[in-house]
Amino acid sequence: MTKAAELRQKDVAALEAEVKSLQKAHFGLRMQKATQQLGNTATLKATRRDIARAKTILAEKQAAK
Repeated sequence: MTKAAELRQKDVAALEAEVKSLQKAHFGLRMQKATQQLGNTATLKATRRDIARAKTILAEKQAAK
């Protein structure tokens, strides 16, 4: 789980890369769930919220330009 304070220290390019990597990780988790290989399904929710947190901070930084 990434903290909002950590994300706020990153610049726009780093935040975009973070969102992309989180989306890739979320896709992998969804595939594991579909093939019933995912043990802890709570990680899906946590990853989804991390993506939302990163996108929110990214939008704030882009609006502040």
